[in-house]
Amino acid sequence: MSLSNWFSDFCSNLQIQDGGTISNRYKTITRRLNTDFWNTTSDTSHSLYVGSYGRGTSTQGFSDLDMVFELPSSLYFQYDKYTGNGQSALLQAVRNSMQKTYSTSRIGGDGQIVSVSFQDGITFEIVPVFTNKSDSYTYPDSNGGGSWKTTNPRPEISAIKNRNTICNNNLIPLCRMMRAWKKKWNVPIGGLLIDTLAYQFIENYEHRDKSYIYYDFMCRDFFKWMSEQSSEQTYWKAPGSGQYVYGKGLFQYKAKQCYNIAVEAIADETATPKREWSAKYEWRRIFGTKFPD
Repeated sequence: MSLSNWFSDFCSNLQIQDGGTISNRYKTITRRLNTDFWNTTSDTSHSLYVGSYGRGTSTQGFSDLDMVFELPSSLYFQYDKYTGNGQSALLQAVRNSMQKTYSTSRIGGDGQIVSVSFQDGITFEIVPVFTNKSDSYTYPDSNGGGSWKTTNPRPEISAIKNRNTICNNNLIPLCRMMRAWKKKWNVPIGGLLIDTLAYQFIENYEHRDKSYIYYDFMCRDFFKWMSEQSSEQTYWKAPGSGQYVYGKGLFQYKAKQCYNIAVEAIADETATPKREWSAKYEWRRIFGTKFPD
C-alpha cells in the first residue's frame, strides 16, 4: 500500500458515518420548533448547522452537534422586556418545545443552549437566535442575570468551504486529521482554533493544491508552523467573521513533539529499503488508531 493510500484511508476513517441519523434528528428538531414558533411544519426552514459540523470539519466519534434556530423577531422584544431574566425564560420556552418530541431524552442547557442528548452519545446543542440585518445572530445568555450576545457563523462556514475548494479540497481533511491529533495527545485546543490555524497555514502553503501523497509533508509542516505560534498570543481571528477565537492552553509544545515524530516517519518512508512498518508506527503515534496499520 502506498503513502497516498495510507492517508486516503486515514481520512476516510475520520469521516462521519451516521449522517443519515443526524439529518433525521436535525429535521425532527426543526419541525418541532417551527410548529411551535412559526406555525409551520417545515423540517428545514429557520435552522442551520453551525460549529464544526456546519464547517464540515468534525470527525467520526464527535459528541456535540451545534445548530441554531431562528426565532421571530417579535419574541426578542417580548423577552427583552422581562424585568427578570428574560433570556432564561426564552431558553425555557425552547426547552418546553423540545420536551414535546423528546419527552424521555435528557434535555438541559448551560445558560446559552438547549441540549438534547441521545443514547448513542451524540448531543444536539440548540442555540435560539434572532437574525440581525448584517446576517449575524443575537442569542440569549442567561448567566449573570441575563444578557444578549452576538455570533456570526455563516461567514466562517463560507470561508472554510471556499478555501477548501481553492486548495484542492485539502483544508477540511487537514482540520479533521488535527482533531485526531488533539484526541490522541489530549491537546488543549478547541475545534474552531484548529480550523482557524489550518485556514491560515494552508493559504500560502506550497503543497496546498497537491494530492494525498503530500499529506505527510502537509502534516509535518503544519505541526512545525503551529509550534512556532507565539506562546504569548491569547486569541486568533476566525475565518470569515473575524471573531476572536481564544486559546485554551499551550498547544505549541505538543505540536513540536509531533513535528519531530513526523520527521522520523518521513525518514522511514524515504529510506532504502523503505521502513514501512516503522513509518506507520510513527504516524499512529501521532494520530492514533484511525491511521491504518
